[in-house]
Amino acid sequence: MILGNDRQAVIENIRAAAENGDFYAKVELNDPTLTPEESKKIIETHLQNRNTFSFRAKSWAARRITDTLAFALNQNTKIVGLKKAAALTGGAFVTSNHFSPVENTAIRRMVKKLGKKRLPIVSQVTNLAMPGLVGFLMNYADVIPLSDDLQYMHLDFSRLLEEFLEKGEYILIYPEQEMWFHYRKPRPPKRGAYHFAARLNTPVISCFVEQRNLPQKDTAEFSKVQFIVHVLDVLYPDPAKSVKENSEAMCKKDYELKKAAYEKAYGKPLDYGFETADIAGWLGALQ
Repeated sequence: MILGNDRQAVIENIRAAAENGDFYAKVELNDPTLTPEESKKIIETHLQNRNTFSFRAKSWAARRITDTLAFALNQNTKIVGLKKAAALTGGAFVTSNHFSPVENTAIRRMVKKLGKKRLPIVSQVTNLAMPGLVGFLMNYADVIPLSDDLQYMHLDFSRLLEEFLEKGEYILIYPEQEMWFHYRKPRPPKRGAYHFAARLNTPVISCFVEQRNLPQKDTAEFSKVQFIVHVLDVLYPDPAKSVKENSEAMCKKDYELKKAAYEKAYGKPLDYGFETADIAGWLGALQ
């Protein structure tokens, strides 16, 4: 499913960022922007409302919508390596490459097969300001807002993570931070996800989503794409190491796993020189 306009311009942004090694650059056009005050207000409202009856009712409806979308959009999705996480008990983080507004539906199908009914997702607070159905889902479908507010991140954000983990849920978090549309390559991860995994003594399910071109067209610019979710391994914090040491080690290992998965899936070494094939399904050409 192709969402968003101006894909050519976005792809040019991806090329420039990749070639400059700026792997956390924002490449989408017209994303919502918020002042610190607006971000704070959205988070305060979210925290105040999430235990109300109205919020819970909307959350139930939003989860039904996301489950329906996940089923509809992943008829051809394959999941491999599921046994690597089958023996896991309790809550966990899930890390994956971030390349589409709907690739989280493939992860949702994966966690469903592991017996989970929900998939909390860590997402930028700006996404809660989006309009329409997307905004509704961002506000009510188990999204945990991410913010630059250090006090919030240290207190309330951590408390939200713990709340879901104590219920045995798997929390999806994107160490690549920004979405790069249909970009096939795993990008070097930021350490934040692994910091929380280490601090909360929580395992990380390492995943990589391969994108395989299909012969059918999706739009004039793109063919349809099949997702293959690779469950790579479960990473555990080492009790003999500090939070910093664990976060660094888990971050390094996760990237190594994703790099190896990419190289196996696409049959070539990972480098960040840009080529047309880096964008899955794209039928266009660089200008």
